[in-house]
Amino acid sequence: MSLLSVRNLVAGYGSAPVLHGVSLDVPEGSFVAVIGANTAGKSTLLRAISGLLKNVSGQIVFNGQEILGAPADRMAQLGIAHVPEGRHVFPKMTVQENLLLGMYATHKALGSRETQSRLNRIYTLFPRLQERRRQYAGTLSGGEQQMVALGRALVLAPKLLMLDEPSHGLAPRIVEELHSTLADIHRTGQTILLIEQNTQLALSVADRAFVLQSGMIVLQGASEDLLKDSRVRTAYLGI
Repeated sequence: MSLLSVRNLVAGYGSAPVLHGVSLDVPEGSFVAVIGANTAGKSTLLRAISGLLKNVSGQIVFNGQEILGAPADRMAQLGIAHVPEGRHVFPKMTVQENLLLGMYATHKALGSRETQSRLNRIYTLFPRLQERRRQYAGTLSGGEQQMVALGRALVLAPKLLMLDEPSHGLAPRIVEELHSTLADIHRTGQTILLIEQNTQLALSVADRAFVLQSGMIVLQGASEDLLKDSRVRTAYLGI
């Protein structure tokens, strides 16, 4: 069963659309990646799903409910967490304050026990954040800020976690750690939709992938099959 179903999505920022009839499914419990070049429209896809764009048409069904045109704050309440490209932590707030803000996005009052339980889950996943919980987020390294951004989304206990270019700007060693972290998150049963220009990373962690080119899906299939596809290897892996 598809947790997220996108059909014939057309979206953009002005009169000229960026996405041209994109369709894809994200089954519950799956790890789906969308890969493509820098101008393919990957971020536009997530922004359209999240309700951040108004110039959209088509159909977006989440958990059995049509959400096309719903306001962005409604998405968090429905169970969609969007980690944008560039992390966007609150630099003059502590790590823990950033995480706590994530819980407020659903507008649900959580008791102190549930709040602490959610924080503990994040600190178990990212022990470094527990060490730095009282440190201002703006003083952290890029990799640590990415942990904060991921943690802030996960404290929502989302049904769907959407990640936009999480490896962008990170050192190769940190990208390897990110690979392991995403796999760990998925093993908990978390459904993930990953947008990523790092094709090797995306196809090594996702179950299934879509190739977006000039705003259109041009290839799709199991990640292991796309890793062997000569078109993908030539265009995105440099092989």
